[in-house]
Amino acid sequence: MIDVYLLLGSNLGNRQLFLQQAITHIQAQVGQVIRQSAVYETASWGKIDAPAYLNQVLLVQTNYQPRALLNELLQIELLLGRVREEKWGSRTMDIDILFYDNDIINEPGLIIPHPELHKRRFTLEPLAEIAPHLQHPLLDEAILVLKNKLSDNLEVKKL
Repeated sequence: MIDVYLLLGSNLGNRQLFLQQAITHIQAQVGQVIRQSAVYETASWGKIDAPAYLNQVLLVQTNYQPRALLNELLQIELLLGRVREEKWGSRTMDIDILFYDNDIINEPGLIIPHPELHKRRFTLEPLAEIAPHLQHPLLDEAILVLKNKLSDNLEVKKL
């Protein structure tokens, strides 16, 4: 089994319900959810006039290889009503692969670790809650250290 960290985000509709449904689908289709952070509310990042997001990080154990995992997660997003119209656009569900074990992957359409995670408070707050000592394989620093170095001052509050 491979440990993967996923970031869930929703800023349309019943955001809490979409997070719960995503977890149910991940558990049924992808692998066992081992840990989950609290839910955090965050102002929209990248598109400041959009509704606030609810975000949550999961640790999941899976047998899927990275590309197959991505395809399963994209199917779950579609199932939950995800429509891709614009970059950083509002969405019912967004599921990002933050880490896939300690692997470093750079392929068209699949970059792991997530290339922006170390810059985003809405990612590092929930990730640091469940994996503060996890080492970023490219930056060679713990998640808690990366969180404490952030210049991103977007408000992220635990619900």
